[in-house]
Amino acid sequence: MNLKQKARFRLTMLMLFLLLSFSFILSQFYKLQITEGLKWTEKARKQHYFTIKDPFIRGAFFSNGTLKKNHPDTTRPLVHDIERFHLHADSKVITESLKKEISTILSTILQEPKEQIFHFHKHLKTNSRNRRLALWLTKEQRDEINKWWLPYARRHRLPRNALFFTSDYQRSRPFGRLLGQLLHTIRDHKDEETEKSLPTGGLEMQFNTYLQGKPGKRRLMRSPRHAYELGEEIAMPINGSDIYLTINHQIQAIAEEEIEKAVLRSNAKGGWAVMMQPHTGEILAIAQYPFFDPTDYKHHINDGNLIGRTQLKALADAVEPGSVFKPITLCTALLANETLIRKGQPPLFDLEEKINTSSGRFPGRSKPLKDVHNYHFLNFNMAVQKSSNIYMARLMERVVSRLGNRWYRAVLSEIFGFGKRTGIEYPTETPGVLPAIGKKHPNGALEWSLSTPPSLAMGYNIQVNSIQLLRAFALLANGGVLVQPTFIRKIVNKAADGTENILVDITQKPGKRLLSKEIIDPVVRAMKYTTKPGGTAPKADIYGYTEAGKTGTVHKLMPNGRYGKTHRTLFIGFTPVVNPAFVLLIAMDEPEVHFLANGTTTHRGGASAAPVFRAIATRTLEYLGIPPDDPFGYHSDDPRYDASKADWISETKALIQKFKEWN
Repeated sequence: MNLKQKARFRLTMLMLFLLLSFSFILSQFYKLQITEGLKWTEKARKQHYFTIKDPFIRGAFFSNGTLKKNHPDTTRPLVHDIERFHLHADSKVITESLKKEISTILSTILQEPKEQIFHFHKHLKTNSRNRRLALWLTKEQRDEINKWWLPYARRHRLPRNALFFTSDYQRSRPFGRLLGQLLHTIRDHKDEETEKSLPTGGLEMQFNTYLQGKPGKRRLMRSPRHAYELGEEIAMPINGSDIYLTINHQIQAIAEEEIEKAVLRSNAKGGWAVMMQPHTGEILAIAQYPFFDPTDYKHHINDGNLIGRTQLKALADAVEPGSVFKPITLCTALLANETLIRKGQPPLFDLEEKINTSSGRFPGRSKPLKDVHNYHFLNFNMAVQKSSNIYMARLMERVVSRLGNRWYRAVLSEIFGFGKRTGIEYPTETPGVLPAIGKKHPNGALEWSLSTPPSLAMGYNIQVNSIQLLRAFALLANGGVLVQPTFIRKIVNKAADGTENILVDITQKPGKRLLSKEIIDPVVRAMKYTTKPGGTAPKADIYGYTEAGKTGTVHKLMPNGRYGKTHRTLFIGFTPVVNPAFVLLIAMDEPEVHFLANGTTTHRGGASAAPVFRAIATRTLEYLGIPPDDPFGYHSDDPRYDASKADWISETKALIQKFKEWN
């Protein structure tokens, strides 16, 4: 091969090499730009852009502003979200020598303790593009930091978005700890993946799916020229739904104030009060002391001695009701009379019958029943006035002998709803305990034995929650109609354009009538003697108004199944007697025992629970603007008092006279 041919060959090879190289580059370009274009574009985008989740506004809880007559519906938020800010740092672009100084200045601006300097410095030293330094800052704190940071960043030639803020929403409670046990709260830190809130309990947990919204998405640029606060909205956040409660904030405040005073006055372990509208089942107030402040939830949840304060005892605790159960016993006896008459048989008893109560011995009981005092003979009204255990047990002895145990249990279960949950909107409602016929305890003893009916008659050997008791007394207050207890009026979702969509509307439909007027009227009349002279609770008498109620005092069961020396006292009543505005339950847990000047003791329901009923009821009636229906029924020292015109005074005197003649 000559020299010219060699040169041509080399030139050809060079051209082929260049062509192949160009083809390779072209193919790589095609691969990068076309085939894998989206992949590398996204990778590049991630180096310059990142997305954050835009927070949603969690649904609020609103008070019931419809109760006060002749006043507009004033909705007040009990819990709602307010905007807060989180401070972040892009620590990779901050000069190392400045990190300690920045930490110190931040600690000073936020008025944090000196130990917080180390916390800030530790986070700034991490190799992170997005490190969270401080949570839940106010707008004022954000502005104060920006006022310092922007000039500082220019002076030290730092990207102004080396420190940046993201917005979020935090629970705010305008009324402080009000309704703490019912509503609860959400944890400070959200779920890291979903950015959704984590409820601690109560209605926040019960209605979490409604309250929870959906976060939006925002794309931000990593560049000194672009602040992290700005960005492109990819998806708008969807806010949660608002919940309108049946509870009125004014009545709730009254109940909480009075139950606190009562517990402290009687040196009790605790106490609670629950108010229900008897015609609708709406809960108007539910107060409990000691209080639970949801803003301090960590302290309560992590302390074994305080965690019990976070539980709503009116629903979570099943207790033996004691003597407040006696009106239920009387209704059962009168219902038995109706049942027997329909069968063409003679009734069990008569209201004026002179029943012997001198002996408390009953089959199946090793110890005789006792009354507070020894009564020889009592009738229907006297038995309520004196709260006789023996009289009630005698009635149930007759009921079981004529209609059987299963009939008796069915009345308690099917008419009054004991032994099963009411279905009120709360995650930890206890069903209570109603003894089952034929079922055995773990120790082999029968739940329902020969001694069970006398025990049930006076409110022992059964466990109920407070809402179950209120629903049972609502039957007496509203004329025998079953109501569904509820905390909720409606749940509303607001669209971005402001339109409202009602998701849940709890409008109480007329319930089924379970008790007749012939049963209810005698029981209510008998309960009116409770708060008058000679009754067990004169301290529950609401001056200027009529009321009917019943006291209860029970020994508390100990963990070993035996009764201890401590007590739980109760009072349940309603007012006014005709068309009641509310039914109110008061429970006092372990009031201190000591003797009063009149010879009674403070541990009984008439001394510890009844005065709380009067205080809450009086203030609530005044707030609601309900006029007095007993204008002469005041204390005997009051110039408005007139014994000849005051409600139930003449009937009380006549009953006392008959009682003296019989005993």
